[in-house]
Amino acid sequence: MGLADLHMHTIYSYDGTATVPAVLRRAHEIGLDVIAITDHDEIGGALEAVKLASHYGVEVIPGIEITTAEGDLLALFITEKVNAGLPLIETILKVRELGGVCIAPHPMAGGMGMKSLSAISILKALRVPEVAETLIGIETYNGTAIDRVSNHYARIFANGLDIAQTGSSDAHVLEAIGIGATEFPGKTAADFRSALRSGETKFRKQKEWSTFKILGSWATNYIGSVFSRLTMSTR
Repeated sequence: MGLADLHMHTIYSYDGTATVPAVLRRAHEIGLDVIAITDHDEIGGALEAVKLASHYGVEVIPGIEITTAEGDLLALFITEKVNAGLPLIETILKVRELGGVCIAPHPMAGGMGMKSLSAISILKALRVPEVAETLIGIETYNGTAIDRVSNHYARIFANGLDIAQTGSSDAHVLEAIGIGATEFPGKTAADFRSALRSGETKFRKQKEWSTFKILGSWATNYIGSVFSRLTMSTR
């Protein structure tokens, strides 16, 4: 079985704290086969990761966490930005045009400014056949969600829809990478995509972090990432 973490952030995100090389190194160290870099409304980190991935022994799926008008959406296997702020259905159709697929991250989760899709928005979108062929997964375990109950609700919701379920860290710091992950048959990104379409994915979780650890680790690492951010902004 392969192991993937499909939702994580680098300093290309306004709230990420780790450089791309550091993320790749950490992913390899903890035994991940595949990762997806999904910075907020930004593709640069993912494209950098794709270029560097072979040096670190991990395969990278390029992606974005897109801010739609109705909440956040993970777009995977795309190499171009999709504009933020568009309606959910329109956003998914644009991802489809780019050859990608979508996962609904942390659905129905609240707190700390989290922008999550509601069950109603997802159900409405899935009524459109082309959308249902593209929005093919729901994140039913988010390793750093402060709203813990939302993971439980997401699983119930996904079970009712008979849609693929994934687990991810939603890591904004290096140490969090892999605390939520997805198991799938095979080892490659292509294998993962096939498993997602056939519903053969399974979420896996590690020991959960406390709210204090999630927030404290992020604050400490965010302060520590200031120099890296400044250096990146001058490139």
